Amino acid sequence: MTRFVDVKNMVRWVSTTGPERIIRGMIDYVEADFARWNSFDKSPRVASHTPFGVIELMPTSDGETYAFKYVNGHPSNPARGFQTVTAFGVLADVHNGYPTFLAEMTLLTALRTAATSGFFAKYLARPDSRTLALIGAGSQAEFQALGMRAALGIAQVRLWDTDPAAMEKVARNLTPLGFDVVIAASAADAVDGADVITTCTADKALATVLTSDLVAPGVHLNAIGGDCPGKTELDPAILERGDVFIEFEAQTRIEGEIQQMSPAFPVTEFWRVVTGEHPGRTSPEQITIFDSVGFAIEDFSALRYLRDAVDGSEFFEAIDLVASPEDPKDLFGLVGQLSPVG
Repeated sequence: MTRFVDVKNMVRWVSTTGPERIIRGMIDYVEADFARWNSFDKSPRVASHTPFGVIELMPTSDGETYAFKYVNGHPSNPARGFQTVTAFGVLADVHNGYPTFLAEMTLLTALRTAATSGFFAKYLARPDSRTLALIGAGSQAEFQALGMRAALGIAQVRLWDTDPAAMEKVARNLTPLGFDVVIAASAADAVDGADVITTCTADKALATVLTSDLVAPGVHLNAIGGDCPGKTELDPAILERGDVFIEFEAQTRIEGEIQQMSPAFPVTEFWRVVTGEHPGRTSPEQITIFDSVGFAIEDFSALRYLRDAVDGSEFFEAIDLVASPEDPKDLFGLVGQLSPVG
């Protein structure tokens, strides 16, 4: 039998545990897996691009457990009554190939993206960071704020989006959680005085939602919206001014902000920082940039965390996903006697 966390149980688990506590625990799992980066199979995700959006598969394995996530990205979906991103994921036993754990990952991906942002910020942002500027008030925004508070103790969120209703939604959700939420008049207003800037816009376009003159020395920039070919958020001049940290270079060169730069543009895979091979932040004035596209090892970590967290709980069910004939060589025996003749 395969353990399965469906949407109802995912919502119950998150509501019971608390999203910030989950993000904090997930940061530890992501950090542990980045520390053993070389144990994993790694490849850019497999993507099918259409005029409507993209559907992707994100696989990896550490030699004991295999994982993949199915995820889409359709920026025009909200206008048609659908979510921009949906996902599900699987863990399997490498030794026999059987799937052991299946979960919805629309909610879980939002939590893991926030955990990854917090994990990078833990190493790259100034330790005294307390103000977060959020450029983009979509479905990721609240999770990102919680991730930065879990990692850094962020207290104030300065928010900008071209959609006033979206900003009101974020303020309505975050204020009861203890955040000081400021609805800004522009992107420039939002980033004024911010220690950390997160860009999380959805449009599939080579956009510039943040220009270099708006980025002050010492800022940590968490760019999570540019995550597929032809989709960016940052003025290339920002990348020239800062130190750029990435997940997996072979994927980020195709999908990240650095797709705008030459192939020789210098970047640092973040596992090298975690293992001490490369410095992270080196001065209070340094501009650090996380060019985030999302990578399969982070989904592996999130699924592993969820599996362990719900073990022995009421937040999953067992489903009969794999056909198991009494004789492993007689699959037909499961249906042969039931099949009509002729």
